[in-house]
Amino acid sequence: MSKTTYSIDLREMVSIGGVPQAIRIRGTRADNPLLLFLHGGPGVPDRHWVLKYQSGLADVCTLVCWDQRGAGLSYNGKRAKTETFTVDRMVEDAAELVRYLCDRFHQEKLCIVGHSWGSALGTLLAFKHPEHIRAYVGMGQLANGPENEQVSYDFVLKEAEARGDQKALKELARIGPPHGGLYDGGLDALMVQRNYMTKYGGGAVGEKDSIIRSVLIPLIKTGEYHLPGILKYAKGSFHCLRQLWDEVAQLDFFTLVPALSVPVLITQGCHDQNTPPAISRRWFDALQAPRKEWVDFENSAHSPIKEEPERWGRVIRQKLFSGTEDALI
Repeated sequence: MSKTTYSIDLREMVSIGGVPQAIRIRGTRADNPLLLFLHGGPGVPDRHWVLKYQSGLADVCTLVCWDQRGAGLSYNGKRAKTETFTVDRMVEDAAELVRYLCDRFHQEKLCIVGHSWGSALGTLLAFKHPEHIRAYVGMGQLANGPENEQVSYDFVLKEAEARGDQKALKELARIGPPHGGLYDGGLDALMVQRNYMTKYGGGAVGEKDSIIRSVLIPLIKTGEYHLPGILKYAKGSFHCLRQLWDEVAQLDFFTLVPALSVPVLITQGCHDQNTPPAISRRWFDALQAPRKEWVDFENSAHSPIKEEPERWGRVIRQKLFSGTEDALI
C-alpha cells in the first residue's frame, strides 16, 4: 500500500510570544478550514498520535499541531529557565498562534480542540479571545481542579482496595489525598497517583502500563520525534509541569467561565478518571453558549481521539465540517 501524500505537510518553528515554537501542519487544500490541537500535560505534545489517528480529516480541514512553550520541540533548556510560564502567558501564546494561522491561511476563524490541560487552555482561549474561534471542542475536559483531583484520588484508592493492591495502598497512604487540588508531596506524589490511575484503566480503557510507559513507548515508535526530540520532549514535560501545575490544578471554570460566545462540543470518554466526566458534565450543563453538544464515548477513558479514533473523527467531521442541520457550525 502506498504512503498517503499531502499537499501541505510542514514542520516549522514560528515566533510566538517572542519565543521560537514548533508547529506541525498537515492538509490537502490551503482553503480548507483550520483545526488547531491544544495538547495536554502541561508539557505533553500529542502530534504523533493526532497525525497517526486523525490524518483522515485532512480532506475536510487543515490539521495544526503545536508544541507549546517549553514543550516537545519547543523546549530549549537554557532559554526555558528565563521564560515566563503562567496560564495567562499560555493563553496569550495560543491567541497569537491563532492570529498567525488565520493570517497565513487567509481565514477569519478556526476551530480548536483542547485535550486535558489543553481543554483548560482552549476554554480560556475561547473565553478571552473568541473573535477568531469558530468552535471549541473539549476532550478530557477540565472543569474544577480541586474536585477533579479528589475524585481521581478516590477512584485509585477504591480500586486499590478492591484489588487488594497492598503496594498501591501503602503508597497512597504515604502521599495522602490532595488538598485544594495539590498534594503535600508535590509532583512526585501526583505522579504516584497518576501511575495507578493509568494502571487501573482510568487513562485508557484496559491499559495497564505506567503513565511514563504509556507516553514514552508511542513516542519512540513515531517518526515525529527522533532521539534528540525525544530527549527534549522528556525534559520539557517535567519543566512545564513544574512551572504550571500548581496554577492549573486550582482552576475552577464554574466560576471563571460560566459562558462562552462560541459553539461548544465536548467529546468525553465515559471511563475517564483523569478528568472525571461527572464534573465536566455539570459545568457543561450550566454553561451558556450559542450552541453546545456533549458526545459520550462509551469505550474510552481520557483520549477518545485515539481510543475510538474512527468514531471521534466521524463526530468531528459531522459536527464541524458537514454543513448539515445537526452540525454545530
